Amino acid sequence: MRVSAVSIAAVSAAFAAVFASAPSASAEPDPPGCPRGYFCAWQGPERTGPMVVRTAGNWSGRAYYQSFFNNGYPSPGYDHVDIHYDWQGLQDNFCVHYNPGPGTYSGDVAPGVVITGVTWRGEC
Repeated sequence: MRVSAVSIAAVSAAFAAVFASAPSASAEPDPPGCPRGYFCAWQGPERTGPMVVRTAGNWSGRAYYQSFFNNGYPSPGYDHVDIHYDWQGLQDNFCVHYNPGPGTYSGDVAPGVVITGVTWRGEC
C-alpha cells in the first residue's frame, strides 16, 4: 500500500500535539491502576475510560487508545518505550521517556489510533 505525503503529514501533526504538551520534569504521582514499573494506555483522553494496556514488559495486540503513561523505573537500556501504532492503515512508532522525564512520558493521541505494541528499550 502506498502512503501519501498528506497522510504522513497528518500523522506527524497528530503526534506533534503530544510532544508540544509535554509535562514538566517533576515526578507525577502514579496514575490509578498504573503502578511504578508499568506502561499504561487508556481508551479515553487524559487517562480516562477503561485501561486497555497495562504492562511491565513488551506487549503486542490491538486496542483503540487516546492516552498513555510510562511509569517505568530508571533502568539503563530498559526504561523508555516504543509505542507501536496503526492510524488509518499507517503503521509507525514513537518513543517516550519514563516519569518524570526529561521528555514526554504521558500524553494524548488522536481518536482512532490503535496501539499495536509496546517495546521497552533504552534512551530515545
